[in-house]
Amino acid sequence: MKLGKASRVILVAILSGLMLLALSGCGSTPAPSGTAAKPAAPAAVKTIKIGFSAAATDPRNDGAVKFKEIVERDTKGAIKVEIYPAAQLGNDRDLIEGVKLGTVQVTVSSAGNFANYEPKMGLSALPFLFPNAETAWKFLDTPQVKKIEEGLLKSNIRVLSNFENGFRCVTNSKKVIEKPEDLKGLTLRTPENPYVMETLKALGANPSPLPWSEVYIALQQKMFDGQENPIPVIYSAKIYEVQKYLSITNHSYDAMPFVINEPFFKTLTPEQQAIVKKAAIEGQNVNRQIVKKQTADLVSELEKKGMTVSKPDLSQFKKATLDVFDKFSKTFSAEELDFAKKYK
Repeated sequence: MKLGKASRVILVAILSGLMLLALSGCGSTPAPSGTAAKPAAPAAVKTIKIGFSAAATDPRNDGAVKFKEIVERDTKGAIKVEIYPAAQLGNDRDLIEGVKLGTVQVTVSSAGNFANYEPKMGLSALPFLFPNAETAWKFLDTPQVKKIEEGLLKSNIRVLSNFENGFRCVTNSKKVIEKPEDLKGLTLRTPENPYVMETLKALGANPSPLPWSEVYIALQQKMFDGQENPIPVIYSAKIYEVQKYLSITNHSYDAMPFVINEPFFKTLTPEQQAIVKKAAIEGQNVNRQIVKKQTADLVSELEKKGMTVSKPDLSQFKKATLDVFDKFSKTFSAEELDFAKKYK
């Protein structure tokens, strides 16, 4: 069949169009010969900076290392964790403020140190509240405590878990402490923790706050008669080099919330948030077990280092601090105080 001139023109146009379509790969420009197509840009790696005031030998560091291990492994490197012990990023106040502002993603510090942001956070630090660590752990897992922790969210601080420091004990360079009267007039360094400070006032001491990074030198220069901290901290900070006497007073349990900046946490995917939460609990468990073991083991080591250790009858100390609960009656409701006392 012969085609007319017009038909031939149409047919040529159609065939030319089909050839161009095939060569163009449906509209995409082929890469030049020998040039590979560029891969999609990888998602940016997020970084979590963890800062705390204690040395790298402190159990806080062990918990942080476990957190880092799990987060980096389970996010397949999508989140990197950097650990900064020994106040490299600031003292406790600086670090908590840093988490609030987002300049530091994570810190771990004594519960009472968060009182400036949520006054009720120090409930677990009230004097002689728990007979042992296991009881304190149960208390920290209660809905009542979780509700208090939620109060920090208004300051962009989320509690992920509760590390611990153990029970706080007194050291000094003056004398053996056997009864509350022995503390009268002693100037003791404390953290900026109103619960600890009121407890020591009730026992007759003169408490005064000082950043932890400055304490060793202050004790060495006799700016303070003593200080108070849990056994693992006293050992890891080598307080035995500048203090002669240790008294096992166990006057306050030192829960240590492991907290993260809330706006940063919200930038994580739901899967990443779950990993971070899990890692914080695993870090907490590692920290707690090490503190428990060190508390049991290190007293004898401190004696070997030259400290004179006393284990006073605490009944007089407990009686002397009963009024401390009343001092915080405006901070806590009667129901909250009664609930806490059930764990005594």
